[in-house]
Amino acid sequence: MPVTKADIKFIKQLQRKKYRKQYRMFVVEGWKSIRDFIKAGYKPVKIYAVQQFLGLQKNNTIEIINPKQLKQLSFLQHPKDALAVFEIKQHDTLPDKGLILALDDLQDPGNLGTIIRTADWFGVHHIVCSENTVDCYNPKVVQATMGTLADVTVTYTDLTRYLKEVNLPVFGTFLSGDDIYQTRLPSEAVILIGNEGNGIRPEIARLITRHIYIPKAPDALAESLNASIATAIVLNEFYKKLRIEK
Repeated sequence: MPVTKADIKFIKQLQRKKYRKQYRMFVVEGWKSIRDFIKAGYKPVKIYAVQQFLGLQKNNTIEIINPKQLKQLSFLQHPKDALAVFEIKQHDTLPDKGLILALDDLQDPGNLGTIIRTADWFGVHHIVCSENTVDCYNPKVVQATMGTLADVTVTYTDLTRYLKEVNLPVFGTFLSGDDIYQTRLPSEAVILIGNEGNGIRPEIARLITRHIYIPKAPDALAESLNASIATAIVLNEFYKKLRIEK
């Protein structure tokens, strides 16, 4: 059965946040990532797959298509073996224990995708985002997560209100403060990462319990680290603390 113009139009609409929000749906590309979302309990609305890569029997959710048709649907220059439309899960409860990552107005989809993947690696399964942070269901974010978005709960909220109400210490990353390598880190905390260009907003900074920074080499020319790289370094230090306790 050929892919229709309506199919193409609908999937292309899901590139935009407006339509993802309207339909409560998003796109995942690549059979490995699709399986990760299914395993995590996400409900597929439709799966378009190239037959020779398909590992399941055909059913009402799966439509077998050819590579040319997949390219018509795909957001990628070189499409993989399958593309799926999933329903967006509703996350209403904000986390209040364990290690929680908070993002203040992060804008780059690649950064967010990498941060989600990194959080999953270090066992951080809750990310709380300001309302102006890039949408985690943006196709570029989903692609960068390599399927790990399925295992990480990302919630958007009023970050100021959340930080005022959460009963955990809040660690913020800055260019000055306490050297993270010399700081005693708790097993439960909110770790706050700021915007790529502007850092953490002043109204958010006032709610931070501890300012930490990653020291650089004396002869380093770089003024700052990429947000996703900084996140990886900070999460690694907190993870060391958890491993020692275990």
